[in-house]
Amino acid sequence: MLLILAARLLTQKPPPAQASVYMLGVPVCTLNMERVLQRIEEFIAERQPRIIVTADTSALIRAQEDTEFRDIIRNADIVTPDGIGVVLAARLLGFPLTQRVSGVDLMRRLCELAGQRGYRIFLLGARPGVVERAAMRLRQLYPTLTIVGMHHGYFDASQELHIIKCIRDAHPDILFVAMGIPKQEKWIAKHLNELNVPVSIGVGGSFDVYAGVAKRAPRWVQRLCLEWLYRALREPHRVKRLIAIPKLLILVARSILR
Repeated sequence: MLLILAARLLTQKPPPAQASVYMLGVPVCTLNMERVLQRIEEFIAERQPRIIVTADTSALIRAQEDTEFRDIIRNADIVTPDGIGVVLAARLLGFPLTQRVSGVDLMRRLCELAGQRGYRIFLLGARPGVVERAAMRLRQLYPTLTIVGMHHGYFDASQELHIIKCIRDAHPDILFVAMGIPKQEKWIAKHLNELNVPVSIGVGGSFDVYAGVAKRAPRWVQRLCLEWLYRALREPHRVKRLIAIPKLLILVARSILR
């Protein structure tokens, strides 16, 4: 039934576009990937610290229960729809989301753009050793990419000042933080002004993908919007996360009936 509903919603023609829409009390950007990249380039030129949230289904659900996280999303400069569940929920509400803009795809496009424009990036997160492997792979993919620093995500409060100083001294244009939702967003929001980085983005498990620890679904699976199912079948511990999609749709349905 979920797959049938998904197919019907995805084939519906979306209503006229807006810059963002509110879903369950939080804003979600309706811009496509190209427009998101354009806005990020504008942020880099402005040199003011900005936060970008890539919100998947679990993020929208958590925002209903975690007021701190909800406030971070509400105050973020861009909130992209990361996941088919968010797109389906938007269609159910009649909102104009035409495509998802996932963290791993946004990171890929930004690294490609950074190599072309000379933007400097810093990688923070993942396990020790993984972030280094991710950086190595990114340099192979984008030889002109400038990675000015990196640090794993397994540190305690006593190390934060040192890490913040390392990031500030490196003067990155883009900071990718891979700690998982909502830890990465809370960490960025807490230190946003101290970091003074034009663009900070939480990218979840993206470093694992680039390091070869996790594998993305084949392109045809991604095009069918079934990457969530592919990952659940490959990684059984993720099966519980499948509950998030129907849970979100139920929350949306309730909001419509109120």
